[in-house]
Amino acid sequence: MQSTFPRLDIGPLSEYRDDDIMVGRFSEYLQEHQNLVFPHRHSFYHLVLFTDGGGKHTIDFHHFEVVSYQIYFMLPGQVHSWNFEGEMEGYVVNFSESFFRSFLLKPDYLDFFSFLNGDSRQNVVELAVDIRPKIAEQFEELLRQYSQSPALREDMIRVLLLQLFLTIEQSISTQQRQKGVFHKNAVIGNFQKLIERNYTKHRLPGEYAEMLNVTPNHLNALCKEHIGMQAGELIRNRITLEAKRLLVNLDLTVSEIAYQLNFSDNSYFTKFFKKEAGMTPEEFRKKSADE
Repeated sequence: MQSTFPRLDIGPLSEYRDDDIMVGRFSEYLQEHQNLVFPHRHSFYHLVLFTDGGGKHTIDFHHFEVVSYQIYFMLPGQVHSWNFEGEMEGYVVNFSESFFRSFLLKPDYLDFFSFLNGDSRQNVVELAVDIRPKIAEQFEELLRQYSQSPALREDMIRVLLLQLFLTIEQSISTQQRQKGVFHKNAVIGNFQKLIERNYTKHRLPGEYAEMLNVTPNHLNALCKEHIGMQAGELIRNRITLEAKRLLVNLDLTVSEIAYQLNFSDNSYFTKFFKKEAGMTPEEFRKKSADE
């Protein structure tokens, strides 16, 4: 593993005039950005549809086998790396956090999509066979629009991306209904959003229950029913995930990471991390470097 930990902005990844959107063929993208085999994080949304090739892909320390017509979605700040086999084909889209902000009445509209909720286990979707031709054509249309003159181009791309997201979400919802799986409770969704914004400041379920205007017991019961874990576990999992993301950056000391995560001292952070991850921060760092 390299000692630096690149956080890539969308500007250097776009050869076109504006820096809020980039659409391309994945094989060409790989040729232009060969350094991206190392763990890195983006400051923008990033999605890839694989149409050919294989290998492995890692998002936030969850490992996935690459297969044709698998699509993955990443939020700003998530860490990923890949190790591909054979000739890779597909499509890639990068767009900034502000790309939809002035276009949509609801600024948090993208949170509606299950694959954009920040849970890496849901970031990877194997497309149902019946929607694959439609999705491939939508990506081709994105490429066509991206090559057009700027006039109205961005709005066309926004509409096409939303159509793409809705097509995939509809397919996921249909499969979930067939399996008897349903969307999470609204309180749970709001709880997870609050954790994302406050995990370094608030670590007790009671603090979040107060923000949600529910009792701690009710919040805990909802978490057990809909996610299968206690409320405190969700909070600790988010802290542990960020610790792992920071630990693969070899430019940061463990003490600096503890400080960033608002731990009172390094020893407390080490005890917390070992309890949650099953190893010390130094052991995790070494294990990640060896992979």
